[in-house]
Amino acid sequence: MNTPDRCRMPVASRTAEDRERHVGVEIEMSGLSYQNLVACAARILDGNTELASRYVTRIDTENGPFIVELDADPIKQLELDDPRLPESVRSLGTHAMTMIDSAAEKVVPLEIVSPPVPFSRLDIVETLVDELHNAGAQGSREAIYFAFGLQLNPELPDLEATTIVRYLQAFALLYDWLRIRHQLDISRKFTTYIEPWSSRYVQILLADNYCPELPTLMADYLAHNPTRNRALDLLPLFAHLDQSLLETYVHDPRIKSRPTFHYRLPDCDIGNPKWHFSSVWNDWVILDNLANTPDDLEALRQHYHECRTLSVHNLTHPWWEATAQWLNRKGYV
Repeated sequence: MNTPDRCRMPVASRTAEDRERHVGVEIEMSGLSYQNLVACAARILDGNTELASRYVTRIDTENGPFIVELDADPIKQLELDDPRLPESVRSLGTHAMTMIDSAAEKVVPLEIVSPPVPFSRLDIVETLVDELHNAGAQGSREAIYFAFGLQLNPELPDLEATTIVRYLQAFALLYDWLRIRHQLDISRKFTTYIEPWSSRYVQILLADNYCPELPTLMADYLAHNPTRNRALDLLPLFAHLDQSLLETYVHDPRIKSRPTFHYRLPDCDIGNPKWHFSSVWNDWVILDNLANTPDDLEALRQHYHECRTLSVHNLTHPWWEATAQWLNRKGYV
């Protein structure tokens, strides 16, 4: 199969303004030095590099700027005259910085952040990931202290409350299935970075006739999930929709306003030759298609409630298994 064919298109590929939807991608990895990663990415993307700051490089491409960085602010900002460093270290000059850089690159993830990419051009990311694997990039499975992730920031087709609710319901219903498919490495199980929504919020979200206006939708979510630490983080979207309402629940300077979801996957398995970006993306497309097929979404919601009733079958068959069977039966996978 040719690379451009691997990343599927969802049924709702355009916005309400008839623009093609875009998605930003963030990929964490190790196995390459910072300079090697910059050089490889620039070659693969056919881009020109510009050092923005220490450990942050911009690669200008025909598809927009890609950013390569070390994913740790204290190290990116560290200078030899930093008072946090002991005098004995500062006095070593460039030798000390070389040692710090070498150690950091072994334990701190390197990250590539894409610009918003049109859905139809995600072959760019697929090729980038495959080529970086060939160059020696490593993911979470390579060491217990590697807990690297992959993040998607997909643009919504519109910002109506009913549309957002459908996506949230689809994610809640598919979460267990997605987690089983993508949590590959035990290192993530020892971190608190990727968390599901609270069970109480899921009950509210999947209740019969849940159809709130936007302020109620936001308040319901934020009352139970006032944190960035969620597998599907809504805070960037809410900052875009209503910054003042968001700040009555949470204020965090790291939240970036944008009309997208922030989907944090539990692992980046880039070192595995059988793993591809398209595998991750295509599972999101299943969720996206479910969210835009209201009859199927309602059928799966009802099936969810049926599977939560007390019975021997339900006690011995997990929800992710029932979800997989339902998706297969309906032709989603």
